[in-house]
Amino acid sequence: MAEDIATKLQDYRTAPFDARFPNSNQTRNCFYNYMDYYRCQKSLDAKGVDTAPCDWYKRVYKSLCPISWIQKWDEQREAGTFAGKI
Repeated sequence: MAEDIATKLQDYRTAPFDARFPNSNQTRNCFYNYMDYYRCQKSLDAKGVDTAPCDWYKRVYKSLCPISWIQKWDEQREAGTFAGKI
C-alpha cells in the first residue's frame, strides 16, 4: 500500500476530479482538502502510525488554494481561531 501511495504522489500533477465538488468553483474543494490533511495528520499521529498517506491531501490543497489563504489558515490554527473542525 505504501508503494501505491508513493507512486501516486510521484505521478501527481494537479488535483484530480472529486465528485464531491463537481462545479468549476473549487473554493470548497480547497478548504476541505486543507482540513482533511490536518484531520489525517491528527488521526494518524494519535495512532502512532506514519503520516505519509496524508501528503496526498497536502498536495491537492497546495495546488488548489492560493498561498495567502493557506498562510491565513495556518496562522488561525496556531492561534486557535480556525473556523474548521480539525
